[in-house]
Amino acid sequence: MGFISEFKEFAIRGNVMDMAVGVIIGGAFGKIVSSLVDDVLMPVIGKLTGGVSFTDLFITLGDGNYSTLAAAKEAGAAVLAYGQFIQNILDFIIIAFCIFLMIKAMNKLKKEKPAEPAAPAGPTQEELLAEIRDLLKKK
Repeated sequence: MGFISEFKEFAIRGNVMDMAVGVIIGGAFGKIVSSLVDDVLMPVIGKLTGGVSFTDLFITLGDGNYSTLAAAKEAGAAVLAYGQFIQNILDFIIIAFCIFLMIKAMNKLKKEKPAEPAAPAGPTQEELLAEIRDLLKKK
């Protein structure tokens, strides 16, 4: 079997196709979550914290005083953009929570295996002893 035919066989397997679909959907899902954090949650959190935008929170690691993160980056200053880090953590937590909920829902949807029928009850100890006694009497 040639390299190309082996690759073709590998690429069209169900698992590989499922993984490709998952990656594509995951990329789109990431955009949705980022929009949720950037456009919905962060403005609310910013309002609660007095109008502070997390993405603009930074510390300049050197000389200079800049009013915004964009101005500091434009000037080429070394900055510690911890606000963006906080936003990325929120993205991660939301994605992890959504995946948790999806897995939980999928586990509920899985059909439970039907209970196996109980093994037929065998003879009791007294019945076995009675059979042995009867067999001994016949000899």
